[in-house]
Formats: sequence, structure tokens, C-alpha cells
Amino acid sequence: MNGFNRWLVRRWREPTLLSRMLLWPPAALFSVLAALRRQAYRRGWFHVHRLPVPVIVVGNLTVGGSGKTPLVIHLVTALQAAGWSPGVVSRGYGGAGGDVRRVDSETGPEVVGDEPVLIHWICACPVAVGADRPGAARELVADCDVIVADDGLQHYALGRDIEVAVVDGREGLGNGWPLPAGPLRERAARLESVDFVAVRDGERAGAWPIDVHADTVHRVDGSGEPEPLAAWRDTYVHAVAGIGVPERFFSQLERAGVLIERHAFADHHAYRPEDFDFGDERPVLMTQKDAVKCRLFSDTRLRYVAARVDDRNRLAAAIVDRLDALPATER
Repeated sequence: MNGFNRWLVRRWREPTLLSRMLLWPPAALFSVLAALRRQAYRRGWFHVHRLPVPVIVVGNLTVGGSGKTPLVIHLVTALQAAGWSPGVVSRGYGGAGGDVRRVDSETGPEVVGDEPVLIHWICACPVAVGADRPGAARELVADCDVIVADDGLQHYALGRDIEVAVVDGREGLGNGWPLPAGPLRERAARLESVDFVAVRDGERAGAWPIDVHADTVHRVDGSGEPEPLAAWRDTYVHAVAGIGVPERFFSQLERAGVLIERHAFADHHAYRPEDFDFGDERPVLMTQKDAVKCRLFSDTRLRYVAARVDDRNRLAAAIVDRLDALPATER
């Protein structure tokens, strides 16, 4: 995160007279333009691309991480268990190009971004990335009978049958202001029009609560057998996180009794072997998202902690039921 972004996020929490004068007018304009753009798609002024298979969009209203990708992975797994053949489309982050590209076992995060590689790695399902979401989705329809869009709630050019909005239960909707005066991409009222609202690590009236728990520990190089995280209680480790909210991962480890030294990196950080030169041989625990960028490092200290979604109210099952109930013409 650069200096301007840090200043901006700080002003969202602690506005000053100067920040209000600078940020509120463009925020009001942004809000109006976002609303007009959505109406343009709804009224048919802009073309909406409909696919011959159903589309489920999992997105959010705010910038930054809110837990979309763990839910996408959980949902894809539930769809597979229910007999569907899902594919996933994503914009990708930090990839080398904007063209539509299929993700395979040889594709690196530096080409398509962290999340698409992670989803393909865990779910073994078709994944395509590209700034052209409809184009990426069309790349998959020959192999899939349902498309899940990781992010893309505001990408209205891709027609959708089911919308799922994810809200961070800790941060909520921030200060309630649109960009750049706050974190909102669209007005908060947009939540009233989606099919499902999922709240990660919190509660919200009318929403489906989900939690993401640290579960098992695996070697990044794929060797050995996984261990329960509980086996690492009272073990001193280096904890590494290059995600939107590193503290969330660190807190999970501490709640499990792991003794950690924190190493927070920027979201989507491109790791190098020297990033782990901590001056000792203690094990290094990282997130799955970090691990996809370190699989080729010859460092036996590296482990990742697999995440498990606690879907106690069976949100994924409700989405599958909604999908099954779609009219045949929409499937």
C-alpha cells in the first residue's frame, strides 16, 4: 500500500476538515455515476452478456479483502458435491496482461494473480481470468454447467442469475461513504437487491454468518502429511501473511495457542526466497494464498495453514437449492 493509499484509509477512519473538502465532492460524483451505470445496464442501454449456463457472482460493496475467495472455494466444493461442474472466472490481480487466459497447473500467480491460482489448486476446476469477464466466462462454458464469478458484483456486463455479497463482520461497510471518501463501490442499499448477504466473522440482520477457521498445516512443497493446527500449540514460529487483513491470520494462530512472530507483507506481495531470511531456523506458517507463490522455493521451513469455512447456517446449500430451482430457460 503506497503513501497516498495509507493516508486515504486513515482519513476514512479519522476525517479532517481538509479531507472532507477534498474527498466528499468526488465521492458524491462517484456515487451518482455508479448508480447511473447500474441503471444503464438494467434498462438495456449497455449490453448485458447472457451465457447458456447459470452465473453466480460472489462480490462485495467495499474495496479490500472481505473473504470472497474462501467462500468461492467453499461454494465450488459444494456445487461439485451436488453434481454440478462449476468453473470460476476472476479479474485476477497483478497479472501480466489483460487478455483472457485459462489457468492450469503450470500457471504462476505472477501471470494471473494469487486467487485464481489458489482456486484452481484447491478445487481442481476450470478457471479463467481476464478484464473481459464475459469473455473469460465464455472460455469455460464448454466445460462447465455453472459459472462462479470471484468478485464482479459491479461488473454488470456479465449477466448473472444469483448474486452473493460478502461483508466483513469486523469492518462492516466502513464509514458508509463511497470512494474516495470511504470504501464503498456502491451505495449500502445495494445489499437489499442481492440474493444472499454473507457476513464473515460477525452478524448482520438478515444475513448468513460464515467464519473462516485455520484448520490443518501442510508443507508448502507438498511433501509429508498434514497436521492439525492444534499440534502446533506452544510452538514458536514465524507467521507470514500477505493478505488484505494480516491480523486476521495472526489472531487465528494465537487463538490456537501458536507462539508467533508477525511478518505482515502487502496484499498480493510477490515473495522472494530472501523474504524468509529471519535469522533462525524456526518454521514459517503462512496462508494458502501466500503458499501458491512459494511452491518452488527450496525451503523446508515453509508451511501453510489450510482454511475451513464454517457455514453453520448452510449458505452454500441454500445457494445450490436456489440454483436447482432456476427455470430451465435460465439454466
